[in-house]
Amino acid sequence: MDYLLDGLLQAFVLLFTGNEETYSAVSVTVMVSSLSIVCCLGIGAPLGFLLGHSEFPGRKALRMLTDTMLSFPTVVIGLLVYAMLSSKGPLGGLGLLFTIPGIAVGQTLLGLPIVIAMTASAVENMDARLKPTLRTLGASPRQVLLTTLWEARFHMALAAVAAYGRIVSEIGISMMVGGNIKWHTRTITTAIALETGKGQFAMGIALGLVLLLVAFIVNLSVVGLRRMAER
Repeated sequence: MDYLLDGLLQAFVLLFTGNEETYSAVSVTVMVSSLSIVCCLGIGAPLGFLLGHSEFPGRKALRMLTDTMLSFPTVVIGLLVYAMLSSKGPLGGLGLLFTIPGIAVGQTLLGLPIVIAMTASAVENMDARLKPTLRTLGASPRQVLLTTLWEARFHMALAAVAAYGRIVSEIGISMMVGGNIKWHTRTITTAIALETGKGQFAMGIALGLVLLLVAFIVNLSVVGLRRMAER
């Protein structure tokens, strides 16, 4: 018990004295996760709209594939992205391996199915009169898209929060694609794994506390968005 308390006390010292190594991992995590969630929303929201709004051949198969991707292992995604971005891969010339944008590519693939699936569900469950009403008023396809997404804004925000929660806590993609390079691509989760393996439990606990704080904020946001959507 004393061992854990000592580690916790050292963790607070690292956090409140502005330890550079600790805050480097935090800043990298914030940059990568923010870039990833913006890409997830920019790509996933229109695709989710099309999946939930339109009827086309293979729609059910695509919906099933999207739902299956919700539980896709992060290590497998990391392996696939690593293969694509490595020097022998088709995208090796872009020089994204072991970079923050490279990690963001993998994390975007991780969060994208969540945004697509939840946006599609939100669009499917909307008032059935919205689509014909907009068409009667002469709305263009773009206006239908924007109006529908606006009406589903709380559900989309919930999708964003859920995707962000999974992105910020993953480790497989960050470790394989980022390489866990100190001061460069080391995130909170990869730093926790490394420092704990070296016996530096104070650093691991400090970063774990930050991750718990992020998880708490994410869960608090989910509760707030659900209440707003139910009103």
